[in-house]
Amino acid sequence: MIKAVIFDMDGLLIDSEPFWRKADIDIFGTMGITLTEEDCATTAGMRVDEVVRHWAIKNPDVKISEKKIEKEIIEYVGNLIDKKGVAMNGATSVISFFKNKNIQLALASASSSYLINKVLVRLKLASEFSVIKSAEFMAYGKPHPEIFLETAKELNIRPEACLVFEDSVFGVIAAKAAKMQVVAVPDKENFNKNGYSIADLKLKSLDDFSNKTWNDLILNKGR
Repeated sequence: MIKAVIFDMDGLLIDSEPFWRKADIDIFGTMGITLTEEDCATTAGMRVDEVVRHWAIKNPDVKISEKKIEKEIIEYVGNLIDKKGVAMNGATSVISFFKNKNIQLALASASSSYLINKVLVRLKLASEFSVIKSAEFMAYGKPHPEIFLETAKELNIRPEACLVFEDSVFGVIAAKAAKMQVVAVPDKENFNKNGYSIADLKLKSLDDFSNKTWNDLILNKGR
């Protein structure tokens, strides 16, 4: 029985992945590190500190002040959210779907609390979630399950009774490692990646979630 639904944020509720890619490309570019859209896609779902560390390791000849770069990226993305942030298709309707069923809702994101607050204000979703969790100060980011386990703990619901919506492979892996059911909603470019095969259900858009898919999940038939 599913008693709570946990939503990721970036790339699932808000179309912010292009913001992250632009921030990474522009800011690392000022240091002589050239990143492509494809490069940025490999770190989707990771915490910003882990992304910066990743590219620092990949470019050992470039002197990087990691904390400074993290701050610049977060501020860059925050400014874009304020100016251009829009909800993903189906985001508000799927939230309403579960609210109408009196199922608890939570948000669990690798983003900082600063950015989570910006998104919730921009999309007018601040009052929709009973629990809001950031992995910012946790020991591990996704694909480690810590953020989902901590969210379930705060909800006071067993992990097995939670359903997660995720857009990244790292997020899907983290949710399955937490023993939760997962609905994957990959972007078009990554839809056929093998990593999504472990999800209980894969959709092209949140708009595609319906009573039928919900019933399939309850009956453990969603694939």
